[in-house]
Amino acid sequence: MLARLHNDHKHIAILLTLLQKKQHRLENAETVNFNLIRDIVEYMQSYTEHSHHPLEDLIDDFYIQKYPSELNEKRLADEHERLVESSSTLMATLNLILSDIPVQLEQMSEVLKEYIDLQTRHMIYEEQHLFPKWQAGMTDEDWLSVGAQCQERLISDPLFNDDDNVLFEDLREYLAKVDD
Repeated sequence: MLARLHNDHKHIAILLTLLQKKQHRLENAETVNFNLIRDIVEYMQSYTEHSHHPLEDLIDDFYIQKYPSELNEKRLADEHERLVESSSTLMATLNLILSDIPVQLEQMSEVLKEYIDLQTRHMIYEEQHLFPKWQAGMTDEDWLSVGAQCQERLISDPLFNDDDNVLFEDLREYLAKVDD
């Protein structure tokens, strides 16, 4: 399960790097493809917020049941909630722009920067603090048990997989061009 979460983080980091480049272009008053940014945020909302984060929450709940003294640290759930709020704000701003409603580029740049920073800090926290704590504190039997609980929340990654899913096809094609 941790390997899947690490892998998701690698994919999210690719998208955050792309968003960061777009945000720098906005800061410099250069043109950006707002549809591409929207596709990335939509992916983050559909996959990360509905599969990746719920898996982390399930694992954390399992861990807290095993180690009740850890209950006082609610950082994971709080961060997941802030990320949902931030992505919603970002998507609302993008939808205004894509609907030809005037939005200052500085505002869009700031909302995007805030989202990128929040996502980046969140992944650093998980990779450096949370995942090692789970790894050290949970047995193989624990991982089997939590893995069984997670099965109903697992969905196939609609962007970073090899199936014929047409969802996010434009974004997938863009990423393939960037890799070349």
